[in-house]
Amino acid sequence: MLHTDRPTAEKIEPMLTKTEVARLLNVHVNTLRRWSDRGLIRTYRIGPRADRRFREDDITCFLAQLKRKSTGG
Repeated sequence: MLHTDRPTAEKIEPMLTKTEVARLLNVHVNTLRRWSDRGLIRTYRIGPRADRRFREDDITCFLAQLKRKSTGG
């Protein structure tokens, strides 16, 4: 019997590195770290070094929030 709550190859989303996200958002990596530390952008800590990784969906939501704030809506 297959447990549906376990990750499968079809469910696992590729994670973006802090460098990739910083380039996408056109900000310095340190700015991205500050936003992450403040909870402005969701991050996931992985591996023994607790490297930061980001989901593409979370970046899309973050950009949508910025757009709403800039348009006043």
